[in-house]
Order: sequence, then C-alpha cells, then structure tokens
Amino acid sequence: MTTDKQRLGVNIDHVATVRNARGEAYPNPVRAALLAVDAGADGITAHLREDRRHIRDSDIAALKRNLTIPLNFEMAATDEMVAIARATRPHAACLVPEKREERTTEGGLDIVGARDHLAPRIRALAADGIRVSLFVEPEPAVMEAARALGAPVVELHTGSYCEAAVAGDAARLAHELARIRRAAEHGAALGLEIHAGHGLTVESVGPIAALPQIRELNIGHALIAEAIFVGLAQAVRDMRAAMDRARRP
Repeated sequence: MTTDKQRLGVNIDHVATVRNARGEAYPNPVRAALLAVDAGADGITAHLREDRRHIRDSDIAALKRNLTIPLNFEMAATDEMVAIARATRPHAACLVPEKREERTTEGGLDIVGARDHLAPRIRALAADGIRVSLFVEPEPAVMEAARALGAPVVELHTGSYCEAAVAGDAARLAHELARIRRAAEHGAALGLEIHAGHGLTVESVGPIAALPQIRELNIGHALIAEAIFVGLAQAVRDMRAAMDRARRP
C-alpha cells in the first residue's frame, strides 16, 4: 500500500444517457461534472461515441469551457474523433475500442494488431499537446506495445476483475487481480503512467486502488447508479474515501 494520493476521474456519460432517454435538456452533464469536482473528483471523463448515444459534441465543448480540472476525452481512434479532439484540446485523450452494437466498451484496444492505424493518430494528438492514453488489456506484452507506440499512459481494463467480484468467484478474482498487478508493475517499469477503470464499485475498488503503480482510476456507471440513492456528491465522496482507505499503509 502507499500513501500517494490516487486521482479519481469521474465519467459523466450516463447523465447524458438519462437526458437523451427523454430528449430533454436535463439532467445536464456539465452540472454533474461540476458537482463531482466539488465532491473531490480530480478529473472528468466523457466518451463521445460515433453514434452520439450519450455525450454530444456540444457537451464536450461545454465541459472544456467550464472545467477547471482536467478533461479526459474518451474516443475511438478515427479521423473524425481526432479532429474533434485537436479542435477541443482536452487535457487527455483516451483511445478506446468502439463497436456500434455494444452497450459499453468491451475489452481493451488491440494495439498490437492496430499499430499502423494507431501510431499516426497518437502522433497527431501529441503534437497538439494532448496527453494520449490507451485503454488496454492488463498484459505485459501489451505494455511493451504501448511504450513502442509512444503513448505515455495506459488505462488497464478492469472489467474481467469486476465481473469476477460480482459473481463471487474467488479464484477468478485472484487471477484477474494478479493479471492487473503484473501489468501495472511491468508498465510502470517501462516508464508508462498506469491508470485503471471499467466496472469498479465502492465494494470492488479497494484491491485495485491499493496497487501503488496505479495513479488514476476512471469510474462512471457505479457512481451515477449510486447517485440515484445518495446523490452524486455523496457517491463521489464515498468512492474517494474507499480509494483513500486502500492507499493507507
């Protein structure tokens, strides 16, 4: 365990999902982002999908205009999204795989097979001062591929770990946690900054938050779901507290 403060990025996509379900102007994702900031968020994440199913272009522009903390722009590695990112200039761009039929991001980027596709887009974003991260599977070989591509940050996909936690499968949970630990250690040794996220809840976040190499967690759905019962500010404070407890020696 470590006493270093770990950053919490709050993903506000599903505030926009609720808004879009009725075609109304509310709830406003920017208002949610500002509430999260007041409650202790260190960054705000928003995923502009090709089909604009939740976050819209106007949301990205409004977030950039109103936020005083870093904006992490999740995006597919397409020419359209690279152009929007370069025009918006968020603090960071996290490249994620995207399929129109999926409900949420399924798995990490294939950065080994897609090297030729990714490399020029990473260079273009970096040239405009945007910090690029890659959403990837927690495997040592993937860490090496990320370093070869020149991305300074990887975000480890924690979805399989969280599925094991929900299922109460202790053996699989231990296996997935060990995978994440090995990848985090290997990536950090290569000079990568290590982030993690996908599916984490207050109940499952502790062992991931405790890994000293992981500098940032990006969490969305669990916070928005819990906000229905306790409010968004309290949900963020509870997650922040769970992360801090895990980091204490």
